[in-house]
Amino acid sequence: MKEYSLAGTKRAEAGKKAAKQLRAQGLIPCNLISKEGAQSFSVKVEDLRKLLYTSTVYAVNLDIDGTVSKAILKEAQFGPVNEEIYHLDFQKFNDGDDIVVAIPVKVEGHAAGVKAGGKLVKKVNTLTVKGNYKNIPDRLIVDVTELELGKSLCVGDLKFENLELLNAKSVIVASVKATRASRNK
Repeated sequence: MKEYSLAGTKRAEAGKKAAKQLRAQGLIPCNLISKEGAQSFSVKVEDLRKLLYTSTVYAVNLDIDGTVSKAILKEAQFGPVNEEIYHLDFQKFNDGDDIVVAIPVKVEGHAAGVKAGGKLVKKVNTLTVKGNYKNIPDRLIVDVTELELGKSLCVGDLKFENLELLNAKSVIVASVKATRASRNK
């Protein structure tokens, strides 16, 4: 898992009015959630672009007024009209802790069913995994070369080293559908 450094400052005031004033100054209100409780802070909008507008999941090194914590972005709230960033929630973790995060899925290989005239259909874009942040990859690579015409690949069929998949085992990741051309053969 890639790491990202982010600097923030503690917030003295909470509430809608204070959050609105922060956004007017180009700052975004955030919370760092941990076992000890929540800590309010703010970060600059321009520091968040690479963190938010990518499919990559980062372990964030948060520096809040000199105190550095490891965290993961748990939730981002956006405005309903202009997609302005409203609020961010980060989950604090320690180096030995397992974290739960949604990782993008990448399908690789040329399925045998596609060679027979079928069409490969990717059903999920992300899978939820649990593991140490050092063992979590940028993408989950799913090989579909053995997938036959009319067959599906489910979460229960997948195995990743040092990771636990939290999605239901019956969730279909990819399948090869029969096309009109494959039925006429």
